[in-house]
Amino acid sequence: MIMDASSIIIETDDLQYEEELLRNPFSVKHWLRYIEHKKDAAPEKLNTVYERALLQMPGSYKLWHLYLRLRMQQVKGRCITDPEFESVNNTFERALVFMHKMPRVWIDYCHSLINQKKITRTRKTFDRALCALPITQHNRIWPLYLKFVMSYRIPETAVRVWRRYLKLCPEDTEDYINYLMSIGRLEEAAKKYEWCVNTDTFTSKYGKSKHQLWSELCELISKNPQETSLKNAEAIIRHGLQRYTDQVGMLWNSLAEYYIISALFERARDVYEEALRSVMTVRDFTQVFDAYAQFEELMLKRRMEEVAGTDVDEAEETEIELRLARYEDLIQRRPLLLNSVMLRQNPHNVLEWQKRVTLYEGRPKMIVATYMEAVKTIDPKQATGKLYSLWVNFAKFYEENQQIPDARIIFERATEVLYVKVDDLASVWCEWAEMEIRHDNEEEALKLMKRATAPPPHKVAYNDESEPVQRRVYKSLKLWSMFADLEECLGTFKSCKAVYDRIIDLRIATPQIIINYGMFLQENNYFEEAFKGYEKGIALFKWPYVYDIWNTYLTRFLERYKGTKIERARDLFEQCLEKCPPKYARNLYLLYSKMEEDHGLARHAMQVYSRATKAVPPEEKLSIYNIYLQHAQQIYGVTRTREIYQEAIDDLPDDGSREMCLRFAEMERKLGEIDRAREIYIYCSQICDPRVTAEFWAKWTDFEVAHGNEDTMKELLRIKRSMQAKYNTQVNMMSAQMLASAGTVAGTVSDLAPGAKDGMRMLEARAFAMNKLEEQNPPTSAAPSAAAGGSKILFVRGSTTKRDDEVADTARAANPDEIDLDDDEEEDDDDDDTG
Repeated sequence: MIMDASSIIIETDDLQYEEELLRNPFSVKHWLRYIEHKKDAAPEKLNTVYERALLQMPGSYKLWHLYLRLRMQQVKGRCITDPEFESVNNTFERALVFMHKMPRVWIDYCHSLINQKKITRTRKTFDRALCALPITQHNRIWPLYLKFVMSYRIPETAVRVWRRYLKLCPEDTEDYINYLMSIGRLEEAAKKYEWCVNTDTFTSKYGKSKHQLWSELCELISKNPQETSLKNAEAIIRHGLQRYTDQVGMLWNSLAEYYIISALFERARDVYEEALRSVMTVRDFTQVFDAYAQFEELMLKRRMEEVAGTDVDEAEETEIELRLARYEDLIQRRPLLLNSVMLRQNPHNVLEWQKRVTLYEGRPKMIVATYMEAVKTIDPKQATGKLYSLWVNFAKFYEENQQIPDARIIFERATEVLYVKVDDLASVWCEWAEMEIRHDNEEEALKLMKRATAPPPHKVAYNDESEPVQRRVYKSLKLWSMFADLEECLGTFKSCKAVYDRIIDLRIATPQIIINYGMFLQENNYFEEAFKGYEKGIALFKWPYVYDIWNTYLTRFLERYKGTKIERARDLFEQCLEKCPPKYARNLYLLYSKMEEDHGLARHAMQVYSRATKAVPPEEKLSIYNIYLQHAQQIYGVTRTREIYQEAIDDLPDDGSREMCLRFAEMERKLGEIDRAREIYIYCSQICDPRVTAEFWAKWTDFEVAHGNEDTMKELLRIKRSMQAKYNTQVNMMSAQMLASAGTVAGTVSDLAPGAKDGMRMLEARAFAMNKLEEQNPPTSAAPSAAAGGSKILFVRGSTTKRDDEVADTARAANPDEIDLDDDEEEDDDDDDTG
């Protein structure tokens, strides 16, 4: 636009601005002040000022920017065919002569052209902008450019623009793929997916992993085989099978789906079969099998729907039957196919091989083939499960089919396998011998046992794992145990005894083996040999493992000799009890004391019982004392149990001691010794807390009611109060110490145990009530004494029952079966007791 000076009309208000501009024509500030003054003027006048300013300063970005914004604002809302738009475009072109390095100008120009719907001119302008601007500023142009080309149905142009853009920003490939899929260009989308997956440096802007991109690629290929039409579609998916082994099920299904949609059904079926033979996990197998079964079912259903309502010829009927048979066969093969998957996971899994054999039930050839494959495949060092059981079942299969020679061949090969454990090889030998016995080949079974237990040429340690199990099996207890059982049933006495002796010499015997050896010798009337065998076993083992041997030895010895070798029996018992732990002492002491009672001296039996009370654990002492008291009473009478009672009361813990005191007091009461019984109650009261042992105090109270008087009852109440105070004080002292340690002691002892005062009041009230009751109903036997004695109340013996009198008389009578030991002191004691 060429400005003519004669056409410029200057108003009076503009004079001062014009004068300033004459003085400073190149000052942006003065021009902007002038523009601000003319902002309310007509657009033509304002535009004229901008043109004059830009004529003076064509390189001012600020002036151009304001002017272009003003011109776009002036045409806003007008029809895009208005000539003023072209004037604006010319202004942008003039601005770009000087502002071609300014991205904002290009962006505004492109926005203006987009609004004018000038597609070709807009595209060329974007291209000019990209050529003019440095590459560091292209990121401001491309988003608008891409948005522009995608907003119109010009796919070829958009694709070419996208390809140019991806050379600069390949990380936006996913957006390009989405656009390609939206316009139906799936082949190029698949190629771009393939590029994303195969390019290691590519990173998804949406956070997708390589596997997710691969999955999308496979889904795209499989569901659109015609549109993608990739020559290497199968190769792409198979490459994914090798690369992503944790998702092979989905990839196999994608490949099969690719062929199904392509109408290549037989090829899809081959893919499914190949997948079932190659998948390694149950999850992948389930995905493939379910898809395969669904495919076969749909194919069958589709074919049946096609022929429905029409005459079916023989060929179509045969085809339907074939498809139905194929579907049924697939369903029936599922367990076998699943088993194959498990074996591919771990070919050394014995249990899965056994399951496979079970699946082939009724098909002998397949069973034999499976067994042969299993024993060839499994490595004994890596086997999971019991490998020997596979060999044994293989041999038993031949045995069940009456092929004994073949079974022997299998067992022979099984004994040559390098098992991890010696026990596995021993089990094979035992199963072989049992098979021979089942077919009445006892001699052959014995030969097998001798062969299996034969020692190696050089001495080998049983636990030396560096040696093969074939050299160490001769020390297997399982083998020797079966060998001994066979010799007992089929061999001679000497051969069987030799086997047991060999077991003991090898030092592999167990306590049960020793016991079996002894019983075998006893059954053949070799009693002394049996006892020697027991002693050998005792020398081999320590406590507590030797307990069963000692128990059997002593029991059998007593059954054999009874009381004829009493001193030898005593020596055995003493030897046994010398190192016997308390846990196992009870039965042995009872057996010892029974022997003394039956065949020895009663005095010795009592000594054994006394020793037993010290040797057993604390929880068993009470039962031993009960047995001790019972037998002492039977042998010596009731009076001789007093010492035992006293010993038990001192030795037992509080609960047991309390029970003994009550029984002791009851016995003295029956004997008429009321004073003794009362002293026992008094002694026992020291360990009886009235709050806990109410039963004891009730029994003592009943005793005093039956046999005491007012003084004894007061004494009972006094002792009970003192015990309450004693145990209350202990509790209060503990509470006070706990509170003092915490630094928060407050209050008195009575505050800590407020119930103590109330309890004492209740006891005093009860005693007062009992005294009143005795005054109202005095005992008949005490009446004469009370009358004669005035106010003084004397001690009165309590009433006794007839049964108590009989017990007392029996205790006073002499024991006719008592053994006279010529002990003067004991005789004097007995005279005193019976007198």
